[in-house]
Order: sequence, then C-alpha cells, then structure tokens
Amino acid sequence: GGLILAGVAVCIGGLWHLISGRAFQSAPGRLFGVGLLVASIVVMGVGGAIAGPSTSTTSPHPSVNPTTSTPSPAAEDLADADDPTLNSAAAAKLAAPAPAGTADTDAVLAGAEGQSALVAVAALTVTDPATASGYDRDLFGYRAVDLDKNGCDTRNDILARDLTATTAKAGTNDCVVTTGTLTDPYSGTTIAFHRGSDTSADVQIDHVVSLQNAWLSGASTWDTTRRQQLGNDPLNLLAVSGPLSAQKSDKDAASWLPPNTGYRCQYVARQVAVKYTYSLTITTAERAAIVAVLSTCPTQPLPAGSALPPAVVHTTPTPVAAAPAPAEPAPAAPAPADPAPAAEEPAPAPADAGLDPRFDTCKKAKAAGYGPYVKGIDPEYDWYRDADHDGTDCE
Repeated sequence: GGLILAGVAVCIGGLWHLISGRAFQSAPGRLFGVGLLVASIVVMGVGGAIAGPSTSTTSPHPSVNPTTSTPSPAAEDLADADDPTLNSAAAAKLAAPAPAGTADTDAVLAGAEGQSALVAVAALTVTDPATASGYDRDLFGYRAVDLDKNGCDTRNDILARDLTATTAKAGTNDCVVTTGTLTDPYSGTTIAFHRGSDTSADVQIDHVVSLQNAWLSGASTWDTTRRQQLGNDPLNLLAVSGPLSAQKSDKDAASWLPPNTGYRCQYVARQVAVKYTYSLTITTAERAAIVAVLSTCPTQPLPAGSALPPAVVHTTPTPVAAAPAPAEPAPAAPAPADPAPAAEEPAPAPADAGLDPRFDTCKKAKAAGYGPYVKGIDPEYDWYRDADHDGTDCE
C-alpha cells in the first residue's frame, strides 16, 4: 500500500515537470518528468504485486474444496458424510449451531411413555469411551456392498429415496441418479442436484450416527457382516447438504445439531433409533443433549425401520378421599324390655253333644277341618259371622 501511494506521488511530480518544463538541477524539465512517470509506473506495479487480490476467491460450488486441484471425474465417488476431510473449506464458512438447551435429564426420562424416542434413550447403556483406536471407515463397507440386492450402490439408493424429480443415467438400470431436487433437512433449504465432477458433492449421504461414533459405541467388537449392515442401513443414512455434512463430520449430538431447529427432534430421534436398534452405547453428554431436544417433543416417535422398545405406560393413581372424622358415639339404646309372654291360643270351647267344637273364628274352625255352616240348619252358624250375608259361614 505504501509503494502504491509513493508511486502516485511520483506520478504527480512527473506530470508537473512534463507540463511546466521546469528543470530539476541540471536535468531538462520535460525529460525529468518522463523519467518520473516511468518510475511511478514501476513503483505502483511492484506495490500491486505485493498486495495481491484484496479478497479471497472461492469455488463457484461451495461444497468443493477450493484449495485442492480440479476434481477428477470420479469426484462424485468421494467419501460421504462423516469423512472429516471432505468440503472442509466450505464447512468452515458455516457457523456451528449452538447445542440444545439444558433439561433435567432424569426427570424427562422418568416421564417418558409409549415406544417413543425418549423411552429408547432411557434403555441405552451410558458409557464414555476414551479413544477411537483401530477405527477405519472402510471396515463398514459403505457402498461396497448391495444389501438390498437391487444392483444399485447405497449412495444412489439414498439419492433416489430422498430426492424428488430425479433422472437416471441411461444404461445403468435406472441406478445412477443424474439430477434431482433435495429438500435438505439440515438447513431447511432446497438444493438442485446435478451429477458431475464439480457438483456431485453439493449433496452428500450422511451417516446420522457417524461411523466413528458407532465404532466408539460398540462397533469395534462387531464382525464384518454387522459393520457392513450399519454402514449401508437406510435407517442411518440421509441425503443432506454437502457443506453441512462436512461440518457435522463425526460429531455426536453434544457437539453438533442441524441449523434447522425444526428438524432437531427428528434428527436426534433417528440417532437414538440407530443406537437402540444396534445396541450401541451413549455418552453422558450425548444423552443429556438428546434429552434436552426431546424434552420439547416428548412424544417424538422413532423413525420407520427402527427396533421398538417395550411400551411404557404411567398410570395416575386415583386419589383417595380422606376418611371422615369418627362421629361422636350415639348414646346406648336402653336394653329392650323383656318381651311380654305370648298369649296362649285359647282352646276351643267344649262342644255340645252332637255339635262341632266351637272356635273363636271361622278361620280357626276351617283350619281344624270344620264348616261350613248353613243358617237355620246348623246351630254352629250362629257362632260365627256371615260376612257376605249369603246364609253360610265358615265356607
């Protein structure tokens, strides 16, 4: 900058001597002015070369690292998702999202119900591994195996699943996706995908639980078949923005969450689904971060394809009403008097000769097998009351 300013000053002096013709010591004025102009051009040129461009240049495609040489035609086959070397320059331009807020982890988990992501979190084993010694992403065989046996590799399977309005390369049995539109879950934006050496990396396939995280969480003890299953399982794969995939790299939920806050519940639920399905462990910090997110959506379900934990149902006990205070005891009732002796049934009056025994009532007479009595014929008629006045009683 100083050389450029000096060059400008010399240029002004040269123009003044050239126009005025005023000599400088013994040098002719106009000749001296031409010399100053030439010198100013040299000085400003040197200053400009040292300063260089005032701003850095970037690749027209932010997902391609501008510090590398021109990508080869095989650039679309670069490692996806949790490869920390991919798209590092573009990822650095994106501000890392702040982790979720805090929550009372134990209290939130205690209230979890159903077969939700929160219930699955509570079932995970908590451990804090030290190092990733021995980790190699190639051990998971991503894109090296065709688990669904459809003839397409895993990347193109996920592109075909997650992109809309896709087209396929001729002669590939509709396997190789050449164009499509992605509604990126991590950013909430729409990305136009075009297969090519400069553009394929705009969309990457992310291992939602990174392969390194899986290694730390238990996959280091697995056999090759199980590792390849996880490395190519659609449950653990999403087509996403290339720069955000690189920004996430191998981070867990305690270190990185999608900038699109509206997707965070689904994002951590998918991480939980993978860990529960594959019996992977979880760190204390990771568990707290996931629960903090799910506390805002406690009924968030696990995604399709996940194993489900046993259902949990919390029942609210029916409140028991307080027992009323005992009433003052009522005064004891007086003891009942001895019952009066029952009146003895009067014996029927002795019968006159030739007559039936006499009873107090017709009812008793009939019960004893006597009656009926007819007026004017049976003397016994007069002993009883003829209620219907038909001339017969005890009938």
